[in-house]
Amino acid sequence: MDWPLAARGNIGHTVSIMSGAIPLTLVVCEFALKVVLAGVIVVRSRGTPAVRLAWLVVVFAVPVVGVGVAFLLVGEVRLGRRRIERYRRISERIGAQAAVGAPRAQPLGELVPGDYRQIAYLAETVGGNRPWGGHRLDLFGETDRFIQSLVDDIDRAQLHCHLEFYIFLADPSGLRVAQALMAAAERGVACRLLVDAVGSKVFLRSDLRRTLAGRGVRVVEALAANVLRMALARVDLRNHRKLAVIDGRIGYCGSQNIADAQFAIKPKYAPWVDAMVRLEGPAARDLQVIFVEDWYLDTDESIDDVLTIVPPAVADGAAVQIMGTGPDAYNEALRQLMEVSFHAAREELIITTPYFVPDEATAAALYTTARRGVESTLVVPARNDSPLVAAASRSYYEKLLDAGVAIHEYRHGLLHAKTVTLDRRLAVVTTANLDRRSFELNFEVSMVVYDTDFASQLRLLQKSYLDGSTPVDPAAWRRRGWPRKLLQNTAGMLGPLL
Repeated sequence: MDWPLAARGNIGHTVSIMSGAIPLTLVVCEFALKVVLAGVIVVRSRGTPAVRLAWLVVVFAVPVVGVGVAFLLVGEVRLGRRRIERYRRISERIGAQAAVGAPRAQPLGELVPGDYRQIAYLAETVGGNRPWGGHRLDLFGETDRFIQSLVDDIDRAQLHCHLEFYIFLADPSGLRVAQALMAAAERGVACRLLVDAVGSKVFLRSDLRRTLAGRGVRVVEALAANVLRMALARVDLRNHRKLAVIDGRIGYCGSQNIADAQFAIKPKYAPWVDAMVRLEGPAARDLQVIFVEDWYLDTDESIDDVLTIVPPAVADGAAVQIMGTGPDAYNEALRQLMEVSFHAAREELIITTPYFVPDEATAAALYTTARRGVESTLVVPARNDSPLVAAASRSYYEKLLDAGVAIHEYRHGLLHAKTVTLDRRLAVVTTANLDRRSFELNFEVSMVVYDTDFASQLRLLQKSYLDGSTPVDPAAWRRRGWPRKLLQNTAGMLGPLL
């Protein structure tokens, strides 16, 4: 049919109006959705004001569909209500079991110097564990030495071997540990290996994992990552802990995964440089409690009978305090421990970390410490396996340098050790980085040592990192070009989300 000319003109005019109205409607709808999402962020987010503000910036800068999905997946610290409730019940039960056989508590004044008692009291209040005296400590700064020590202890095990690591690789180091576990299982030793579902994804699908299971070693993935879990909890909440307990009497804690220093999954940045501590003494039981809770959470298997083992104290041994943190409990603990430790420094503070993206309060504590005249040093890798995190870290450099913090970039691999020393008297060895992910999202474990000898040993290890580092020159840093400033400061704005 042929339409009259006037009618055809009216139809064309109508189509033109509609074609203009549809994009306008989409714009209005998208803006309305962004306003709603912004309200959700402000009302529901458990993050800090800086985190909320960063999410709001992203919401209004990025198309709503993409950012909406991103916020729902990783915008909130959601472990899942049922899992949190299960953790609470498990923690109460195991805590009660642990209290029954706990050794007699020593007065805090006998273990911790007066100027560090606030640190110990805070760590106990927010972390749940008090300091214990009587520990023999061995510090490992080389991967091979740590792996050999762990294998030797597994070879001597008579009761059980409990290993919990973020990453387990089927490389020569992983094979050595696996062979020791299989041999122990054949002797009748109960061998349990808990690894993170994401960090150890390749291992969990490997022939080595199947061989371990076939030879009597129980292998379990922590925080299974799947589509169903995405709807119930945040998918990137990870078990970042690295610990081992042998026969309830020997413990390990630190930054080292079960992997070669050449780190096959990221060889470009090798070697990875770590710090690990072996301990004998009462605090091994606190590491055991953490393992038992985590194992129960992911298996429903109760193994709290191992808590009847009370490790004996070592004569004239060091005082040690263990603190486990994570989103299933009070996850401000680690941040507060770091801040109060920085403020306790009187002469010297040395920090090593691979990822430095602190929240405002932690950064302010570091600025203040340096301005008080404390010789403050930060050691980070010159090359980082996460370019975005590296750029965000460097956005802090100028304020740190202005405050008097000496920054050194380690040249001989990826410095992965997470350590703090104060005045050669207090030491912290932890699995946690100085970033929001470790402070709020990951399951971490930290060891605080109130002992001059051990703090001095750790400081020597830190000094070896400094010897392999290049200091950042404040004047040269201020002269860097605007493209680098733009990239780094933009990444720094996203720091609360990293």
